[in-house]
Amino acid sequence: MDVFLWVVQAILAAMFAMSGLGKLLWTRDKLAGKYPWTHTFSQTAVRSIGVTELLGTIGLIVPAATGIAPVLTPIAATGLAIMMGLAGALHIRRKEPSGLMATAVLLALCALVAWGRFGPYSW
Repeated sequence: MDVFLWVVQAILAAMFAMSGLGKLLWTRDKLAGKYPWTHTFSQTAVRSIGVTELLGTIGLIVPAATGIAPVLTPIAATGLAIMMGLAGALHIRRKEPSGLMATAVLLALCALVAWGRFGPYSW
C-alpha cells in the first residue's frame, strides 16, 4: 500500500503542479478557455490559488521523500482535499458538471493520501 500511496502522491503532485503553474503564468483571459470560473475571480485570486496548489504539490512529496517533518505530507493532502471540496461547491453553484467530475476525483485521491499517511501507513 505504501508504494500505491507514493504513486497517487506523484500523480496528484503532477496534476496540481501543472494546474498551479498555469494559473501563475497565464492571464485570466487565457485561462478562461480551460477554467471558465476564472472570470468571476480577480487575477490575484487566481494566482493565489495557483500558489496554494504549488505549495500543496511540494508538501505532498518533499517532506515524505526527505524524512524531514513527514507529518506535513498528510496535512498537505488534507489542505488540497479541502481546496477541492471548495472547488466542487463552486462548480455546483455555477452548474458546471464537467468541472465537478475532475474535482471529485482529485478530492477522493487527496483524501486517500491523507487517510493513508495519517493512519495505517504513516511514518
